[in-house]
Amino acid sequence: MDPDIRKIVTFDEEVLTEGFKKTDTPWRMFAVAAVVRNPWAGRFVEDLTPEIQAYGPVLGSLMTERMIKLAGTGDAIEAYGKAAVVGLDGEVEHASGLIHTLRFGNYYRQAVGAKSYLAFTNTRGPANAPIMVPLMDKNDAGRRSHYLTIQFAIPDAPRADEIVVVLGGATTGRPFHRIGDRYQDLKEMGHDVDNPAAV
Repeated sequence: MDPDIRKIVTFDEEVLTEGFKKTDTPWRMFAVAAVVRNPWAGRFVEDLTPEIQAYGPVLGSLMTERMIKLAGTGDAIEAYGKAAVVGLDGEVEHASGLIHTLRFGNYYRQAVGAKSYLAFTNTRGPANAPIMVPLMDKNDAGRRSHYLTIQFAIPDAPRADEIVVVLGGATTGRPFHRIGDRYQDLKEMGHDVDNPAAV
């Protein structure tokens, strides 16, 4: 059983001026979105596992390949994330199911050589609903320069019986980052900088 993909949408943004100042190099964020028929739409399904296991590898492989083509190489991607928006005849659980499986995310994670988990959103909405893809540094979850959000919409998706599945990436952080990193706050507040997860 393969996912029924109606279309694939690519988003690509290059910012040349940020905060009234020209960037040294373009600040680039991009995404690939697959518009997929929701196999569980319009009914309650107790076990989502068969479709998750079938769809995850197909979507993960296809979308990762397209993300790497957009970036040029996996190494060029510094920040990454994922998102899903389910149409109105579906549950947020359906959006979550397709992106919260290692059978999907590990393709992207391995292709870019990442250590961090994929930042995510999973929401419900009609066609043209806002798609928000949060990003963070692929290797350092405390690096605030790479806390980013890609925003776009697809005019005819998701339909009520569809799910939009998205991968996002950025080649740099914010060009004029000046709010410090999480570790500076931890140190100033007397916490163990070597073990930020304990806070």
